[in-house]
Amino acid sequence: MTKLNILYEGKAKILYETNVSNELIQFFKDDATAHNAQKLEIINSKGIINNYISEYIMNFLGKKGVDNHFIKRVNSREQLIRKVKIIPIEFVVRNFAFGSIIKRYNLSKEYKFKKPLIELFLKKDELNDPLINDDLIVELGWVNRSELEDLKNKALIINEHLVNLFSKINIELIDFKIEFGKTVNDNENKLILADEISPDNCRLWDKNTKKNFDKDIFRNNTGDLIEGYQEIVKRFEIKIES
Repeated sequence: MTKLNILYEGKAKILYETNVSNELIQFFKDDATAHNAQKLEIINSKGIINNYISEYIMNFLGKKGVDNHFIKRVNSREQLIRKVKIIPIEFVVRNFAFGSIIKRYNLSKEYKFKKPLIELFLKKDELNDPLINDDLIVELGWVNRSELEDLKNKALIINEHLVNLFSKINIELIDFKIEFGKTVNDNENKLILADEISPDNCRLWDKNTKKNFDKDIFRNNTGDLIEGYQEIVKRFEIKIES
């Protein structure tokens, strides 16, 4: 496997083509962003930590039968992944009310939903990632209705596994954001979990103290982001190579 040209660069990661048509290298940057990149800072080693945490979680989900793009970690900052065409929809799964949904619906902070709530957002920074409904997603042709229902079911299954995983380290999974994509160059066109799962796109609170170990630390200027992320590494007993 040889790393070739940059295919795409986002806020937190860079995707490189390889000499294998259906495989990419995913590089984790140290950029920390909030409020649709209106707030930006380079935080040393953030990318390394997210690479290891996402590897751990994707491996865990794979063993639970959740098909995803992760193949293997290449080094401290890079993963080998399956190439997918990303569906431009962010699937947000909420177990508790926090963040934007509180203001949107005047909900009480930390309200626990009777069952997990799924919200869909158009992945478009210049429009501030607006809410989008099922009918418009189908109308615009990103997925058909059956595929969309399948993705929602996948999101709920992923949530169930993640709630159990984090509960074992005394962490409450408040909410999280995931993305899916269709595999390419493999004659399957399967819809699989993609992107990453890390403290960058999860809200993670200690069950006893309510202290958070996620990007809200950076977003709200409440402490040391790396210290928070390292707490997740410590609790999962992930070994990061020096």
